Amino acid sequence: MSNKDVANALKAVLADTFVLYFKTHSFHWNVTGPHFKSLHELFEEQYNEIWAATDEIAERIRTLGEFAPNNYDEMAKIATLTPSGQTPDEQSMVQILADDNRAIVKTLYNALKTAENDNDEATVDLMVERISTHEKAAWMLESSRAK
Repeated sequence: MSNKDVANALKAVLADTFVLYFKTHSFHWNVTGPHFKSLHELFEEQYNEIWAATDEIAERIRTLGEFAPNNYDEMAKIATLTPSGQTPDEQSMVQILADDNRAIVKTLYNALKTAENDNDEATVDLMVERISTHEKAAWMLESSRAK
């Protein structure tokens, strides 16, 4: 393992984080329905947190001596999450975001394992924090779903 391996794993994390950020923000803009206010506020809280994380992840990539992706096309090629491309109903939005928060955890665990193999404790700490954040976000979303 090397800094380059860790940086590449972080680039995948950054790409998935960016997709999730934009999807969460667009759902914030476009949510309608009886739970508009609470979902609008929840999505805003989550996209603000995700946006701040993109900077931290990109700066970690730079700290490792690599360049962060500099355009969306580059990130789209390595992202495992897919853009929505639709405006679903409010409950579908909640489910999509919950599923994406669960899915990004897989990308984070890959980066975590890569960082552990490289004895990169700073990246390990960052990945543990991100895993916890996304697991909590998924739980919050799943708990807000109408049954």
